Amino acid sequence: MTDTTHDFDLFVIGGGSGGVRAARLAALTGAKVGLAEEYRMGGTCVVRGCVPKKFMVYASKYGKDIHKADGYGWSVGEVSYDHGKFATAMHAEVDRLSGIYSRNLKNAGVELFEERAEFVDKNTLRLKDSGKTVTAKKILIAVGGTPWRPSQEDLPGIEHTITSDGIFQLEELPKHLVIAGGGYIAVEFAHVFAGLGVNTCLVYRGDEVLRGFDEDVRTEVHEGLKEAGVHVITKAVFEKIEKREGEELPLHISLSNGQHVDADVVMMAVGRRPNTEGLGCDAAGVKLDDNGAVIVDEWSKTNVDSIWAVGDVTDRVALTPVAIREGHAFAETEFYDKPWHFDHNDIPTAVFTQPEVGTVGMTEAEARKEHGEIDIYKTRFKPMKNALNGDPTRTMMKLVVRQSDERILGVHIVGDDAAEMIQMIGIAVKMGATKPDFDRTCALHPSSGEEIVTMRQKYVPEVTS
Repeated sequence: MTDTTHDFDLFVIGGGSGGVRAARLAALTGAKVGLAEEYRMGGTCVVRGCVPKKFMVYASKYGKDIHKADGYGWSVGEVSYDHGKFATAMHAEVDRLSGIYSRNLKNAGVELFEERAEFVDKNTLRLKDSGKTVTAKKILIAVGGTPWRPSQEDLPGIEHTITSDGIFQLEELPKHLVIAGGGYIAVEFAHVFAGLGVNTCLVYRGDEVLRGFDEDVRTEVHEGLKEAGVHVITKAVFEKIEKREGEELPLHISLSNGQHVDADVVMMAVGRRPNTEGLGCDAAGVKLDDNGAVIVDEWSKTNVDSIWAVGDVTDRVALTPVAIREGHAFAETEFYDKPWHFDHNDIPTAVFTQPEVGTVGMTEAEARKEHGEIDIYKTRFKPMKNALNGDPTRTMMKLVVRQSDERILGVHIVGDDAAEMIQMIGIAVKMGATKPDFDRTCALHPSSGEEIVTMRQKYVPEVTS
């Protein structure tokens, strides 16, 4: 039943995956739903995140695959890469996907506003471009996150850098790309541009990249970056960036370890923040944490009875499928009388390095801390397809098993097709599968995935005196 005391039954701020799912499902019940998106429909993932990034990963891998084909009898002539041609195709596909999001919403009956919405109070929003105000019984915040960069005071010359948003807009390849950061965005793009033939350097403040991942995964990826030709500098941060006109590499970067690096493109990949600045959450009484994230309960509800939030803006798990599930749960709970909330445990994730990372469940360190006695099963092998192509890259697989009942607590893979494998393995881990369950599963031969069910020997670390 439509609420006649407000303009909308539901108004969604943000046209990313989580907001779109919630708006569409709510509208299909006959509810009057509005949605405001200030940039382009599709959000970070579709427009400036996982979708165009994955296309860039594909483009990067093709070059290496062409050269490796010689080992299988394919003679390849002169090879060249046209970044402009690729970028045109990539942006066309992003435009197509963004258009689909808009059409699906309109077909469901959602009223779209291509402008920014900001809170006036807990039931009222001001549409910034038109100046119009709208009211809604329920409001869903789904504005996502945004790349963070240091201030000019903290890092002089920061204005000469780009973020992951800008990396997709490069019209030609850099001569020398320097990336600051060691998270998944930094390492993915380091592999991409190194694979495209760009002289690539990564500067990271820690010892090994991918903080928060399993230690064996971190080591594999860190060493893999160097094997891919990336110049990795650790235990250092940017101190100053100077622009020198007339130089082929005009950006002169001073590092905290006393080194200097020159580049023509500098990318900051040092973290993301919830996109709540200027949203007016204070006017609505919505509480934020110290990082600017909207504080919500397990039902995605804020401290204000008319306002919910899903996706990266809540800083729970910043993954597109998670935002979709949160938005879906919100819509079914509030508009279908089917209350449920998303379980954030055992979420399969991937990092599209080359080779890629697939992981689900606990790291070894997390499992030891929470469960005490655990068993580790681990293997490192050369995939069959690399036997003839000259590629020395190996695959690493690791099982983290609780000793008391042999339940699989975590699975970690670094290797080709790791993301595809971990999606299926994630089902077993979510269901509470045990190591004997894996042992009873027949191997599929020949495949890399069979190693997951054929590991029998517990890993015992070497003891050093």
